[in-house]
Amino acid sequence: MGRAHEVRAASMAKTAAAKTKVYSRYGKEIYMAAKSGVPDPSMNVALKRVIEKAKANQVPADVIKRNIEKAKGGNAEAYIENRYEGFGPSGSTIIVETLSDNSNRSLAEIRSCFNKAHSNLGQAGSVSFNYETSGILSFKGTEDEVLDILMMAEVDVKDIESEDDTVTVYVDPKDLYAAKDALEAEKGEMAFDVMEISMLPNDYVTLEGDDKMLFERLLRLLDEVDDVQRVYHNVEGM
Repeated sequence: MGRAHEVRAASMAKTAAAKTKVYSRYGKEIYMAAKSGVPDPSMNVALKRVIEKAKANQVPADVIKRNIEKAKGGNAEAYIENRYEGFGPSGSTIIVETLSDNSNRSLAEIRSCFNKAHSNLGQAGSVSFNYETSGILSFKGTEDEVLDILMMAEVDVKDIESEDDTVTVYVDPKDLYAAKDALEAEKGEMAFDVMEISMLPNDYVTLEGDDKMLFERLLRLLDEVDDVQRVYHNVEGM
């Protein structure tokens, strides 16, 4: 373990604390998965996977059920995925993912957030090239046992960390569910503290004073935008 682990752990804890935003995010994803196929997780793999991630992030059963029922009801609502990349103060970078029924509105609201925090939107790829997409699973276990299971299942493990009795595994994104299935095949049904695909920066920066205040403002403003699904950045301690 090292500094990267501490930063990742702090970031995940802060994300998990925003309960209402998490419920809204997964509600949209569950609705879209149910809408795009059969609204039954036993017959819709995409829906099943989204529900698994939602449960790992402590999304209540009634939120899951409500959005599946919404998809069954013939609602014509549709969402489009977009990604925005930008630059904050002193080398800070940020990636914002949205799921919206109006892309023009999303862009206007995201741009307004950046402007109010004296930050700048960039072109597609201007920030994400320095981030690595990774599947993340965090759960109770031991590092050696987990490595053995995943190696036998031919899962591409990028990194593994342990603290107390909790193991966090970083895998190739395409192997996220293969890793989950392999672990549960050996250990039975498991409770995952984290199970998601995330973007992790290759380098981190530390902000102080006015720069830190501006970046905090940017995060706060983005959190208030309903269309924002996920925010990734390279600032330590936030």
